[in-house]
Amino acid sequence: MEAVLKNLASTVELLAVAAQSGVVEQWDKQTLSRAFHWARYCEHLFSRFHNNPAIRTTMEKQLQLTNQSLRAVFPGYTEVSFSDISRCQHLLLVGLLKNPELPISIMKILFDTTKQSEYQDVTGFCSHIIQCKSACKVLSPLTDLSAIGADAEVQGVMLMERLSALLSQGTAACHTEHIVNSVLQGCEGAAGQFCLVITAALLTTKNSAAQTASLDFLLDWLQKEHNVLQHMCSALPTPLIKDLAKEHLKFRHAYYDVLKKWASDMDYSINEGEWAQTITNRTVSFQRLTEHFLTLFEVCPSLREDVEKELNALKVSDGDFDVRGLSVWGDLLSALNK
Repeated sequence: MEAVLKNLASTVELLAVAAQSGVVEQWDKQTLSRAFHWARYCEHLFSRFHNNPAIRTTMEKQLQLTNQSLRAVFPGYTEVSFSDISRCQHLLLVGLLKNPELPISIMKILFDTTKQSEYQDVTGFCSHIIQCKSACKVLSPLTDLSAIGADAEVQGVMLMERLSALLSQGTAACHTEHIVNSVLQGCEGAAGQFCLVITAALLTTKNSAAQTASLDFLLDWLQKEHNVLQHMCSALPTPLIKDLAKEHLKFRHAYYDVLKKWASDMDYSINEGEWAQTITNRTVSFQRLTEHFLTLFEVCPSLREDVEKELNALKVSDGDFDVRGLSVWGDLLSALNK
C-alpha cells in the first residue's frame, strides 16, 4: 500500500507540474507518454478502490497531504480530490493545454491523429474528454456532430483551451499565430481533419470572455490563412458551412470573398460549354459555385440584394453582355435567378 500511496502522490504532483510549471518546456514525447501512463494508472486505482471504504479513506488522507504541500509551491493550486482521479488523463491534458510553456512539439503530438499508434499512452485522452461533463455539449445545438466527428470535436475543445490560455497570459498575437500554424504543419497530409478541428472550435458555445477572445482570434487568423479558408469552404459539408456562416459574421464575409475569388479565377471552356477553375481550386465547378452562393443567401437572405448589386456591377465592368460565356458574373447572376 505504501508504494500505491507514493505513486498516487507523485501523479498528483505531476498534474500540478503539467499545469503550472515551466518544466514542461523540456518535455518530449517519452515524457508525455509516461505522464499519460501514470494518469491512467490513477484512474485504475479509482476504479479498483472507490468501493473500498478503508483503502479509499487512506488514499484521501494521502491526497490531503499532497494537496497541502502543493498549495505551498504553486499559487492558485486547485486541489485534486479522490473523485478527480477518475478522470486523471483529462486533468493532465487540460493542465498541459492551459500551461503557456507547453512546447509546440507536444502540441503537434496531441493534435496529430495520423500518428496515434505511436503514442498509445497519449491517445486515450479522447474518450475521457468526450465523457467529461466540461467537454460535452460544447458545440452549437444546430451543429451536425456526425459531420464533424468525435476526434475533431475533442481537438476543437483542445484548441480553444490552448488559445484561451495563451491569450489570457497576454501572449503576442504573432506568437499565438505561429503556434496554430505549427500545429497545422504538424498535421501534414491531414488538412481535411484540421479543417474539421477549426470548424469544431468555431462552433463551440460562447460561455466566457476568454472563449470569445479565442473565437475572435481564430476568425482573424483564418482570414489571413487563405489556403486553409478556401479548403474549408470547398471541403466542408454544406450544413457545417451554414452553421459557421450563421454563427460568425466574419466567417460569412470571408466566405463571400472566397466565392468571388473562385469566380474571378474561372475561364469559359468553349469545348465544354462551361466555366471552370483554372488556378486556385479545380474541384469547384460552376454549378457548385452557384450552390455556394445560394447557401450564403439561405443563411442571410438580406445579403442577397447587396451581392446581386455587386455581381451586376462586375458584369457591367466586363461589358454588360447578356451572351453566355462572356462574363462569369453575368452567367452567375442568371444561374442564381433561375
